[in-house]
Amino acid sequence: MSTVLGALRRLLLAPSLAEVGFARRGFPGPHLAATHWLEAVPQSVVCGFEWGIDARDQWELERRLELVEPAMRGFAYEGATMACTVLDAMPGGRGTRTRELLLGPGRPHIFLAYIGIGFAMARLPRPLWRTVLPDLPGMPYHPTMSWLAVDGYGFDRAYFDTGRIVDAQERPKSYPWQGFAGYFPRAVDQGIGRALWFVHSARPADVDAAVRRFAVDRRPDLWSGVGLAAVFAGGCGREELVRLREAAGEEWPELALGAVFAAKARAFSGTVPGHSEAATEVLAGMSVRDAAVLADDVADDLRGSGDVPPYEAWRQRIRQRCRDLRSAGPVR
Repeated sequence: MSTVLGALRRLLLAPSLAEVGFARRGFPGPHLAATHWLEAVPQSVVCGFEWGIDARDQWELERRLELVEPAMRGFAYEGATMACTVLDAMPGGRGTRTRELLLGPGRPHIFLAYIGIGFAMARLPRPLWRTVLPDLPGMPYHPTMSWLAVDGYGFDRAYFDTGRIVDAQERPKSYPWQGFAGYFPRAVDQGIGRALWFVHSARPADVDAAVRRFAVDRRPDLWSGVGLAAVFAGGCGREELVRLREAAGEEWPELALGAVFAAKARAFSGTVPGHSEAATEVLAGMSVRDAAVLADDVADDLRGSGDVPPYEAWRQRIRQRCRDLRSAGPVR
């Protein structure tokens, strides 16, 4: 078994841009324009990670990140947050890089920043996980949305260990994140669902088939992850999105739930690409603006109970509101 120090040394070796490409990962499908776009997502994360490791100070890191085109900038902040989390956790680390980044220039990208923390968790020894979430006073949605860190952990495991996590459907060991060990596997599955969108190059038929190979009880959270990825990352046109919505069938509310979360994240970042607007309309039946308002409308007085954290209480309310809106009229 490797030592903690040995594992931490390897953290400094970020994957190359080619290594995160679909061909190198063995993901099927032709190399089309949509594939190139989707590949740019993990490549942006890698760039953000490398900049976060190398930057002399936060000003330099911010300047580098601001050079990334707006639609991809949040993904670069994912990587930068991952780097800051790693540096904070390492012996001798300053311990405040992540906090300073997220309370400063990373604030608009807080949703993706949580995911970046999850990427770091996938490489850090578990005893260090209790230190990775910074205190963010006054930050909206914190710590409720910190479950996206677990989502990020699940995505990373599925993307880089596809044979075990996707093909063999291995369930990662649980962990008492925010005191809710029983919910941990569900948040992991949300991240695995997001990864399926990339693993199958945003092809609805293949994504649907991949979801249905999992146990029935895991599919709702997988569909939620698919919806989040389809809206935030994009990768296909309207006709394909309609097929994706139809493929989800009775689990459409889960797809819509993920779409609303992604729309909220995009709206909060201040950058809403055309693909996010189009996908939110098809998958959730509303505009990005309306989806963001919906998410905020049901966010008051969130409380956990039993094995359900406040994060899931929020998801339940959004899911139910999507059902109610659909019953009032067909999704366009």
